[in-house]
Amino acid sequence: MKLEQVLKLQSYLDGEMPERERRDVAGWLDREPQARALFAELKTAREALTGNEPAPALPESREFYWSKIEREIARLEREPARAPRANLLAWLRRLLVPTAGVALLVLAASVFIWPSGAGRGAGAFESSMRDTGATTYRDHANGVTLVWLSYPATDHEVDYEAPPRATR
Repeated sequence: MKLEQVLKLQSYLDGEMPERERRDVAGWLDREPQARALFAELKTAREALTGNEPAPALPESREFYWSKIEREIARLEREPARAPRANLLAWLRRLLVPTAGVALLVLAASVFIWPSGAGRGAGAFESSMRDTGATTYRDHANGVTLVWLSYPATDHEVDYEAPPRATR
């Protein structure tokens, strides 16, 4: 039997359907023995539950109980809504946590992405911008970068070698 048919039988038993549908379901009950059997089970279960269901016991009378609820609602409606206090620690946390995260990302990028000086020579000269007259010296091992600017820019390219490093 389909769920829809079971629900119709339950509605019929509870008296929750219009008269026209009640007549249709009564005719269906006369024709179908399976429907009659289910209807009898539903009726028996309803009678068993109705007779043995304990009555809810309230410590106070129903009117007093609802009057307490009404008084509490009225009290809450009278209280002005309090604006949350500005908490300095919470504000600093909201500001500093993302800032610290960005700083950690920048630090990690500088450590892992930028090339280290391991395996390189003592240093090298390069001139990447001939028209500006800038010459750059980078020593990756010591983490030193020097930039010489000469104005006006000269037309000739200068190539320097780094002096040998002193050993101890």
